[in-house]
Amino acid sequence: MVLENLVHVLLVSFPGQGHVNPLLRLGKRLAEKGLLVTFSTTIAFGLDIKKASGVTDETIPIGNGFLRFKFFDDGWAEVEPKRTDLPVYLPQLDSAGRKSLTKMINEFAEEKKPVACIINNPFIPWAVDLAVELGIPSAVLWVQSCAVFTAYYHYFHKLVTFPSETDPDVVVHLPTLPPLKNNEIPDFLNPRSLYPVLKMIILEQFKNLSDPFCILMDTFEELEQENIRYMSKLLPIKAVGPLFKSLKPQNKAIRGDHLKADDCIGWLNSQSKSSVVYISFGTVVYIPQEQVEEIAHALMNSELSFLWVLKPPHKDFSFLKKHILPEGFAEKTAGRGKVVQFSPQEEVLSHPSVACFVTHCGWNSTVETLTSGVPVVTFPAWGDQVTNAKFLVDVYGVGIQLGHSQLENKIACREEVKKCLLEATVGRKAEQLRENALKWKKAAEGAVAEGGSSDQNLQWFVDEIKRKSGAVVNVVNGVSNHVDHLA
Repeated sequence: MVLENLVHVLLVSFPGQGHVNPLLRLGKRLAEKGLLVTFSTTIAFGLDIKKASGVTDETIPIGNGFLRFKFFDDGWAEVEPKRTDLPVYLPQLDSAGRKSLTKMINEFAEEKKPVACIINNPFIPWAVDLAVELGIPSAVLWVQSCAVFTAYYHYFHKLVTFPSETDPDVVVHLPTLPPLKNNEIPDFLNPRSLYPVLKMIILEQFKNLSDPFCILMDTFEELEQENIRYMSKLLPIKAVGPLFKSLKPQNKAIRGDHLKADDCIGWLNSQSKSSVVYISFGTVVYIPQEQVEEIAHALMNSELSFLWVLKPPHKDFSFLKKHILPEGFAEKTAGRGKVVQFSPQEEVLSHPSVACFVTHCGWNSTVETLTSGVPVVTFPAWGDQVTNAKFLVDVYGVGIQLGHSQLENKIACREEVKKCLLEATVGRKAEQLRENALKWKKAAEGAVAEGGSSDQNLQWFVDEIKRKSGAVVNVVNGVSNHVDHLA
């Protein structure tokens, strides 16, 4: 396939691991289906990706198409602590990012590779505005569940009653969803939220959702069928996930990790089937030192094998201290435990030795564990994590509740941690959780298989981009002819 003949899409990601991963997975799927995909995030985050994942400037053949990386300038140095201050950083990202991406898109047009579609993820809604300004079709990849999307949509449009300062204990009744208590809604919508700015940032995306021709979601119809069907009557939603599950093995090696993964698989190979507790709280959540100590003592006392991802503080969060494990922890858990800084999570969750996953319940981790057939012990911190935890336990039937939202300011004691770990790994309850998890795994595999619900939705999206690409070429040629005439 000649590169110049392929329809070209530009993917624009917020510089965060939980945003980059699903959008890059989508990019690989679009390339597999015959598109030229340019993946872009900030230069600073791109440098981390290059160091950790071996990404280069080379164009990579994938399936019937190609993938390449082009990073845009956010106007700041590689290391800049102000990036952690989102109210300060996001306006900077908007201003500098628009200019850098506009220049990039113009260069693509001059190279006879006009962008036929711009796809962004949340936290950078201005990419949709930029697409409108340039006359380019756009789409959004929603990187949380459809249930959480429904909550934000109804909050934004004031369609149902949510907790307020005057009535904080309101139970939220959303169409097609179970009633949600005030500690089960996305907690950015809680009046006591520790991060009110994040509510404002997410709701910015809902201001321009009439502009994209499609809202893609990293979920699948079999998982959220009734809710997706309801919301699809209000907006052009297409479920195309689980994106990580649908990738061909050779394409999973192309990663956007900001840290290099430790060798975990070799150690897992030495462990018995369904014997290892896998613990990871994602790339952003930072749990208190006291909680680390309680988990460590629970692991020492439980006799369970474990793989624990205890990540270092991010370079831009210099005020955070590195976690310290209790004295004697390594000696008491020798031979049955491994502590690493970063793991290849997809491979870990699919490993037969993993018995359960202690997770912060971010949506990426939620989808990955559901579709790998692994039960969970829920330990949410904030945002959509508390809602995902509710669904994992009460709706999907694959989880045991342990932790609480950071709003509640509670530490799970070592006895409680030990009890939940044993319940999730040994006995009849553990068997029931695994049976339910394996059902979701089978459903996910059917959704992404050729002709499955997600595969059909993605193919529709690709066909729609190709159909719209003719109009984009005409716009570019029209601008070119106009410029030539003026000259």
